[in-house]
Amino acid sequence: MKVTIDDNSVYCYTNSRDIDSDKPSIVFIHGSGMDHTVWTLAARHFARHGNNVIAVDLPGHGRSSGAPLQSIPAMADWLEKVLNALKVDVTAVVGHSLGSLIALDFSARYATRARALVMVGTIVPMPVSGAILDACKSNDHAAYDMLTQYGLSKRHQYGGNRSSGIWMVGSSLRLYERSQPGALYYDMNACNEYQSGLERASAVECPVLMVLGSEDRLTPVRGTGPLQEAFHKLEVSVLQGAGHTLMMEAPNALLDALHKAL
Repeated sequence: MKVTIDDNSVYCYTNSRDIDSDKPSIVFIHGSGMDHTVWTLAARHFARHGNNVIAVDLPGHGRSSGAPLQSIPAMADWLEKVLNALKVDVTAVVGHSLGSLIALDFSARYATRARALVMVGTIVPMPVSGAILDACKSNDHAAYDMLTQYGLSKRHQYGGNRSSGIWMVGSSLRLYERSQPGALYYDMNACNEYQSGLERASAVECPVLMVLGSEDRLTPVRGTGPLQEAFHKLEVSVLQGAGHTLMMEAPNALLDALHKAL
């Protein structure tokens, strides 16, 4: 499904279904340099369980046109426009990494529109190393290599997957490689510069679920304490043996965790 926002085409994966106003809605937001395909399994699953599913491609990502947005608040405002175009008033918001910050900012500033917030592979603040930012800015393939290496737990870099036919390292690299030049840099820089996350967390009124990987080296569990303390209604699920790319590393465990909130 496509809608037009600010004269740009926006792609939303809905499992080939129209939005039904009688069903609850769930929005899925991808991480830096990615697109809606990282949420395909979860979106299909929850569509089959009676929900409207909306897995978006951010501007300049996947099948959405336009220039990449450069800040988390701008991305959250964009999401609000997408929901208006789809005539969705209230939704659960699920985001991974960069997407988790967008989901957080949206849920805090548009509180009446968020019935649940799920942050997957997250931390606040979400600093990015200078080496990664420099490589992203110059569109150096080293950025893709570093993010793929650190984004997967060590054991998942040796092959093998519960979802048959999926090569996790290769899948991650291909997503980065097909991203629009500059998109990954703007995404990572937006994460790095977002400093109001804890303030936003304290303003979230809906129930919150954080799903974390025990072996995550990009957003490690040990650093999430301040964020956990900032929320009022929080449940935390730590998936053992998984790294940052939870949708690929632990797809079934992630679905089980998501059911707690959705």
